[in-house]
Amino acid sequence: MEKRLDISVVVPLYNEEESLPELTAWIDRVARENGLSYEIVFVDDGSTDGSWETLERLKEHYPALRAIGFARNYGKSAALYCGFAAAEGDVVFTMDADLQDSPDEIPDMRRMILEEGYDMVSGWKLKRHDPIGKRWPSKFFNWTARTVSGIKLHDFNCGLKAYRRKVVKSIEVYGEMHRYIPILAKEAGFRRIGEKVVCHRARKYGSSKFGMERMVKGYLDLITVSFLSHFGRSPMYFFGGLGTLMFLLGGCSTIWIIAAKLYKQAHGLPLRAVTEQPLFYLSMLLVILGVQFFLAGFLGELIDRNASDRNKYLIDKNI
Repeated sequence: MEKRLDISVVVPLYNEEESLPELTAWIDRVARENGLSYEIVFVDDGSTDGSWETLERLKEHYPALRAIGFARNYGKSAALYCGFAAAEGDVVFTMDADLQDSPDEIPDMRRMILEEGYDMVSGWKLKRHDPIGKRWPSKFFNWTARTVSGIKLHDFNCGLKAYRRKVVKSIEVYGEMHRYIPILAKEAGFRRIGEKVVCHRARKYGSSKFGMERMVKGYLDLITVSFLSHFGRSPMYFFGGLGTLMFLLGGCSTIWIIAAKLYKQAHGLPLRAVTEQPLFYLSMLLVILGVQFFLAGFLGELIDRNASDRNKYLIDKNI
């Protein structure tokens, strides 16, 4: 039986041609110094600079280099999904291609996985070299993610992470869910999630590819992943339960209005027509919404049972 590699390093990239030679040499040096068999899986997310040509040149000097090239820009989650599928190491690392993550952290994080029994170890950029306009929104975002998920991590979105191989083969990263891989891992049953303070370096080449719009997307994704974690496999529990509650409230209110009218009519008391009472229309609205929510839950169950693979990306090149 062929021995598996010690580590795989998955590196998503988009227009990072300047940093690729230095990053590749750095990972190679760390792996050799620690006697680790390794591979680097670069995923070029539709770069428009010379990133792919740089990877082709690097392959001549680094046989452990592998690369996947997308035909267009799909996003970091798509790159990680394909990188995870290709990774063959016992411990899988992710890091950004901009040299802000340090490969020197690899041996300690690998030790935490293999010797301390963690399923996943996330980096914590305790001292960040980012502008304040990115640091404070990030702090608030991480606080929200901790509160919602119950996972006590300080930095959910740190690009430097280590995983036991079976973790990356068991989770599905799509859309913009790369920020919430710890939550996806937890919901898949991997609850030994650790954290390590890592060195965060100032960007050496180019500029950040992420704008402030990622904060808005981040919160929308947090709502999505929280909902899917609890109701993704059984949408009827949420929509059906809420729909049933609305239907019962609306139905009971309607019965009460009609019963009150009949009582007043039988005893000669002053009364208003049912259709003149605002509560009647609110009750009807609740009944209609209740039926719609119930049907939404039922349709969600049908769609979930027949959903096709959503992670399909056009891979243009391979090394």
